[in-house]
Amino acid sequence: MSNSLMSTYLPQPVTFVRGESATLWDDQGRTYLDALSGIAVTNLGHAHPAVTQAICAQAGQLIHTSNLYRIGNQQQLGDMLTAFAGMDRVFFSNSGAEANEAAIKLARLYGHRRGIERPAIVVMESSFHGRTLATLSATGNRKVHAGFEPLVSGFVRVPYNDMATLRSVAASNQSIVAILVEPVQGEGGVHIPAANYLEQVRQLCDEQQWLMMLDEIQTGMGRSGKPFAYMHSTIAPDVMTLAKGLGNGVPIGACLARGDAANLFQPGNHGSTFGGNPLVCAAAMAVVTTLQQENLAARATTLGRRIAEGLRLALKDNSHVLEVRHLGLLIGVELDAPCADLVATALAHGLLINVTAERVIRLLPPLILSDSEADHLVKELALLINAR
Repeated sequence: MSNSLMSTYLPQPVTFVRGESATLWDDQGRTYLDALSGIAVTNLGHAHPAVTQAICAQAGQLIHTSNLYRIGNQQQLGDMLTAFAGMDRVFFSNSGAEANEAAIKLARLYGHRRGIERPAIVVMESSFHGRTLATLSATGNRKVHAGFEPLVSGFVRVPYNDMATLRSVAASNQSIVAILVEPVQGEGGVHIPAANYLEQVRQLCDEQQWLMMLDEIQTGMGRSGKPFAYMHSTIAPDVMTLAKGLGNGVPIGACLARGDAANLFQPGNHGSTFGGNPLVCAAAMAVVTTLQQENLAARATTLGRRIAEGLRLALKDNSHVLEVRHLGLLIGVELDAPCADLVATALAHGLLINVTAERVIRLLPPLILSDSEADHLVKELALLINAR
């Protein structure tokens, strides 16, 4: 096998060549049920007609001009997305990490304009925000940090879902200007906070004049059972980041802001050569339109409940299963021991899953999954877990 690629991944021994809805075909003609969606990316499944049509039509007209000029698709998507998300303005990038970089820069700019010389951002243990130097520094996982020191300074780490510690930090550190938090920790093990957690964070941010910044890269675009996970609460963030499901596989990220935060960036403060080009914006517009027209966030609620309840029933006598937790189609099955081996076992049985935080089976199936596919997923996965 060729070794021309850098060794940044350890891919499974399979090459996919075609996809349709929730099904993938490999180069040997075998079929697989995709319960991972490219890590919460292909929310509409593979080869969705509306996305395919949008990409093909735009590619035949214009792909790129750069942000030196006005881009009609970018403005149109910006209008659609800010209305959908309840935000005021948006900056388009190429990935989730870049969207979080923009959020971090917004926070620092906000701090400096308040006269804070070394502004700091509160981040969470077990979080994941990206692989760039700033976003890996914000990430609460030592494995992500290892080998890349010195890390970027300016982050204060606290436990997730722990308001007592957060309030203690607020009382002792006058340099904090923002908090960056995931509504659900995906990479950290599908951890869902207390029902009033975001409301309490919002209250503290208001008290301290901090920006409340939500990383919705994995939870956004309908996956949680709402258009955006913050909508399960009564609050709204000052800054929110998106990527993954926004383009259904076409690389696009977004940093949205409202209120004062929406007006922080000025010409020259930030930019991107490819961000928000006509092609990716056409794809994202098709995604947003489809999510709204087909009410797929509500479908995620129904499917998530069906899958989680089915797994709880099928695994109720398995003492090694600690918990099945979910919010919409963010589903985690936690075992009492490492279970990374299940990824290869499931693949051999025609099922794509993921294991994160060593012992949490993470399921992120597409929002267009059928009831019969959901039941098949439950049956096959339960058989594999119970057979360990």
